[in-house]
Amino acid sequence: LGSCFCLSKLQICLINSSCSCFQTNLPIFKLKESTVRRRYSDFEWLRNELERESKVVVPPLPGKALLRQLPFRGDDGIFDDSFIEERKQALEQFINKVAGHPLAQNERCLHMFLQDEVIDKNYTPSKIRHT
Repeated sequence: LGSCFCLSKLQICLINSSCSCFQTNLPIFKLKESTVRRRYSDFEWLRNELERESKVVVPPLPGKALLRQLPFRGDDGIFDDSFIEERKQALEQFINKVAGHPLAQNERCLHMFLQDEVIDKNYTPSKIRHT
């Protein structure tokens, strides 16, 4: 497992470049543990949804790494171990900040991102109620 950050009874770890582990004892989340696969584009989707649907000030994502995708770089580009580790840590910080925010915790898009195996991008935005 990679490094983990804890915020208000919430822990999210990126296991590798595409797999996330989520653990919480916050009552608003129906699952107390889940592991889901997420791509960078899924993080972009979440950020855009939160900006559009909530009053949460959403932190920026790490950069897109377009230059790392150019040929003839002399390194492994986006597959370089140090780049992957830096990106992983930056995405962990992003998702832990977002998921630790009380207003964001009420957003259906965050719940889908953290707990649903497949994100339904045609969902109807709504709030989650405490049960």
